[in-house]
Amino acid sequence: MTGTGSVVTPEKKVSKQLPTLRRLLQYLKPYRKELPLAFGSVVLGASTQAIGPFLIGWSIDNLIAQGNLRGLLLMLSLLVIVYLIGLQAFRSQIYRVGWLMQRLLAQLRQDIFTKIQSLPISFFDRSEAGDLMSRLLNDVSVVNQVFGQTISQALGSLFSLVGIIIAMLLMNLRLGLLSNLVVPLMIFTTGLFARWARARFRVTRQTIGELSTKLEEDIGSVREAQAFNRVQLNIEEFASLNAANRDANVHAVAITAAFLPSIDFLNTLATAAVLAYGGYLAVTGAATVGTVTAFLLYVQQFFRPIQFLSQFYTQAQSAMAGVERIFLLLDEPSQLNDAPDAGEMPPLRGEVCFEGVTFGYNPEQLVLKGVNLHALPGQMIALVGPTGAGKSTIINLILRFYDVSGGAVKVDGIDVRSVTQASLRRQIGIVLQDNILFSGTVAENIAFGCPQATHAEIEAAAQVANVHEFITSLPQGYSTLLGERGANLSQGQRQLISIARAVLVNPQILILDEATSSIDTRTEALVQNAIAGLLEGRTSFVIAHRLSTVTQADQVLVIQQGQIVEQGTHAQLIAQSGVYANLYALQLGASTPATI
Repeated sequence: MTGTGSVVTPEKKVSKQLPTLRRLLQYLKPYRKELPLAFGSVVLGASTQAIGPFLIGWSIDNLIAQGNLRGLLLMLSLLVIVYLIGLQAFRSQIYRVGWLMQRLLAQLRQDIFTKIQSLPISFFDRSEAGDLMSRLLNDVSVVNQVFGQTISQALGSLFSLVGIIIAMLLMNLRLGLLSNLVVPLMIFTTGLFARWARARFRVTRQTIGELSTKLEEDIGSVREAQAFNRVQLNIEEFASLNAANRDANVHAVAITAAFLPSIDFLNTLATAAVLAYGGYLAVTGAATVGTVTAFLLYVQQFFRPIQFLSQFYTQAQSAMAGVERIFLLLDEPSQLNDAPDAGEMPPLRGEVCFEGVTFGYNPEQLVLKGVNLHALPGQMIALVGPTGAGKSTIINLILRFYDVSGGAVKVDGIDVRSVTQASLRRQIGIVLQDNILFSGTVAENIAFGCPQATHAEIEAAAQVANVHEFITSLPQGYSTLLGERGANLSQGQRQLISIARAVLVNPQILILDEATSSIDTRTEALVQNAIAGLLEGRTSFVIAHRLSTVTQADQVLVIQQGQIVEQGTHAQLIAQSGVYANLYALQLGASTPATI
């Protein structure tokens, strides 16, 4: 299952790898001072690798052939020192390069999370949480495996290769050129396999995102799956996605499996060529035995870094596919950026106006059509009407979760688009129909919108919401840890804690979206009493299907098909015997509209 947005299908916008890699390396800019140390470790380690065969070849010609035992012992000591230096350089190289790459990856994760948190609600309407989690966890994990763990060895191999080529050419130009004849073949072979692997690894990154989305959905809906007898179908759907991911990985592995033997064949070919031609040169006196021996050692060392670099390059295709998906997310435009000249919202009085507001989640299908409303400070505005009429959309526009398509939403006479979103939202409290609690203590959940609140303030908010008594009955009271999404609480208890959270913010505008829909009648009476005190002096917007909860509203707005079809107090609308009166009568179970 995939979303409809461009972010979920990265194949729609495939970045070229060089610009993507350059952009990734930009994350190293803050660590410019550390780069020379890491680079120096790599160069030193590569130099020790390149000098070893030369010293061995020179020893054969000038020490062993001359019977110079003392010189040979000194040379062996020198070789030990060289390799010890190389070992320390290799250790330093792994640490310093790893240190840099882990900071790069940590900042990348931070940027992804920051981007996800700052994207508009409209983005999440077309994206799956599982796919976003896959980018933050799976894609970054693949990048970590390739760049964070093996990049130091790849850099060491690259510089070793350069050092070996220079040493070979300096020792014997003809043998050096012969040994390097296979390099173009290796580059061509690596490029060919890499293109195939890159396409396959992009598919593996996409399928793991789809698999993560399916997991996130199905784990969160186990109760519904069992209740609706859908378990077997869910298993079959997961098996299908799992098989697609398996096949994509098998295809990618098949390419790698064919690639490594090809490199081994070229290695064998080069060794045979050096042995044959080097032997000929030695027999004819054009080269010494020590030189040929050194070249055979160089050829073995020469292909080890090439094999590693080739394998690394192939594996890096998976990482680059992940990086492409990450940057596509980071490049997702935010449609609700604050205006460049946006100012701070002054302390609210609570006046809210909709002036000819039109809006559609899809531009071709309007949800609100020319809505006008005016809420005075301190008024309670009730929004009633059938599901999908546009009630929650009105709330979303007050909070500026979306921007209007036409008209304007003004708070205290100020267009909400002209102030920063943060300064607007911090003065508005909200209790949603789908209350969300987080893993943490009860106190932390109540203080979610006001982390600096004292324990006394948290307790006072809980008392207003009539949930203090329940909290103190818990094993650790306010320090009781709640499970994920408050799974160890009832629906009503979760709702009461959400109401306490809104109380603590002390907003001038309060929004209640079906805030009592999941509470039993007895609890509802307690909450209504608490809310009555909370609403005093505050502007409130209340979405309710239970019309008995809004009889005291200053204005009742009846919404149908994106328009306000009736407006007035409860008594006025009952007297009109219209849509509201009929809805009220139906809820009372009466055959005629009730009066008050």
